[in-house]
Parts: sequence; C-alpha cells; structure tokens
Amino acid sequence: MTMHIASRSNAGNHAGTNSDSNSGSNARRTLRQRYARGFTLVEIMVVVVIIGILGALVVPKLMGRTGESRVAAAKVDISTLMQALKLYKLDNQRYPTTEQGLQALIVKPTAGPAANGWKAGGYVEKLPKDPWGNPYQYMSPGIHGEVDLFSLGADGQPGGAGEDSDIGSWDN
Repeated sequence: MTMHIASRSNAGNHAGTNSDSNSGSNARRTLRQRYARGFTLVEIMVVVVIIGILGALVVPKLMGRTGESRVAAAKVDISTLMQALKLYKLDNQRYPTTEQGLQALIVKPTAGPAANGWKAGGYVEKLPKDPWGNPYQYMSPGIHGEVDLFSLGADGQPGGAGEDSDIGSWDN
C-alpha cells in the first residue's frame, strides 16, 4: 500500500510538472511557429533592394579598376624578370642578346655569346605572359636603358594611351 501511495504522490507531482511543462511547451511551440513562418515579402524585398544598392555602388568601382590592376600586374612581372636578368648578368658578365631573348633565363643559350656562368635550373621557372596574354618584349641593347623589357599593353601594338600604352622597365 505504501508503494501505491508513493506512486500516487509521484503521479500528483508529475501532474503538476506536466501542467507547467505544457505551458512552457505551448510557449515554445508558438515561438517555433513564429520562426517557422519564414520571411514576409516586404522583408525579402528590403533585402533585395539593399543588395541592389550595394551592387550599384560597388560594381562600377571594381569594373573601372581591372585595367589598373592589369597594368600593376605587368609592372610586377617586369620587375621580377628584370631581377632575373640582373642575376643572369652577374653570372655571365652580360645580359642575353635580343636574339637569345628571355628564353635565356630558362634554358642555357646555345647561340650567340657563351653563357659560361649560367646556373643550372635557370633564373625563372617559366616565362609569364603579360596580363593581356601576349609575350613580354625584350631588347638588348635597349632604347631606354641597357636593356628594355616591356609589354605592348592591351592592344598589343607599340605606343597607345591608357590601357593600350606600353609598360616597360623604364617605368619602374
């Protein structure tokens, strides 16, 4: 009988907690239902308008800089290749000839003046193309200096203005 009483008292205790938990459960359920509804059309439209405004402000600024970034990339490539040419000159007491070209930085020249100090493995891993996909131009002796290393710009033609202008070692 005491066992029966204990279970009755436990049942009474559970009943009290059940009503408490039911009210807590109902509150959680309504909260869950509120979040489960999703976003209203107005909320979605506000977000779309904000994204559109940001896009309208940012995209033109980024689009105008692609030309500037290509010019900057060409200057970095030219500077790197000029450093490799200087190392070549330190090892061989001269720059490669125009005929030997930049290829002399990758493989030991077989024609023209001997490159007796040429280092195995070369001076660069591979020759980069300019940001417009054209090979860099090399002249030794150069017009602007001992050697000229340059890109013909976006149009691939000598001269030009803006993005089409030549970018050379004399600019650095």
